[in-house]
Amino acid sequence: MPAPAARFVGVLAAVSAVVAFVRASPRAAQMDSLVLGDPSIMRQRANGRSTERAPQGDLLWGADASTADRICTRNRHYAEHSGYFRTTNFLDEVASDGETTYYDSVSGKPLFVAPRGRSFDEFVRESKAHGWPSFRDEEVVWENVRVLEGGETVSLAGTHLGHNLPDGKGNRYCINLCCVAGRPA
Repeated sequence: MPAPAARFVGVLAAVSAVVAFVRASPRAAQMDSLVLGDPSIMRQRANGRSTERAPQGDLLWGADASTADRICTRNRHYAEHSGYFRTTNFLDEVASDGETTYYDSVSGKPLFVAPRGRSFDEFVRESKAHGWPSFRDEEVVWENVRVLEGGETVSLAGTHLGHNLPDGKGNRYCINLCCVAGRPA
């Protein structure tokens, strides 16, 4: 198996193991308070995607549009590799002195605004520790985001964003950067 494919399979196994652990943990009850979505949000469209169109071509922070298409619109379980956000311009370009709005890579609608209720350094530390940008409940734009049964976090446009993986501090949304690197609609 080629190295990128093996890494992709490894990430899938790791995410699946974490999701299984979370489902079995006492913290799974935290998910009961979420804005739950109808699974039909993620129905497959005629173009083979869960969205009406492909991701934007010119994503923020140097995020790769082909990775976004593969991760955000053509899958329900996989993730960009752990630490992907560190290979982009994200940490250099995101505002460290205020809030940043993160937009759907397909629709351009706002999905998260961070940091809220914590410092930028806390946001970055948590994201680095987990390997993906990690958002909290107060940072979610609930008008455009839903959590499906099992913790899959999606946009109303059908973009797979990542998963809710609760921890001791509450709900934590482990989100693929390429899926929230869109430009505003």
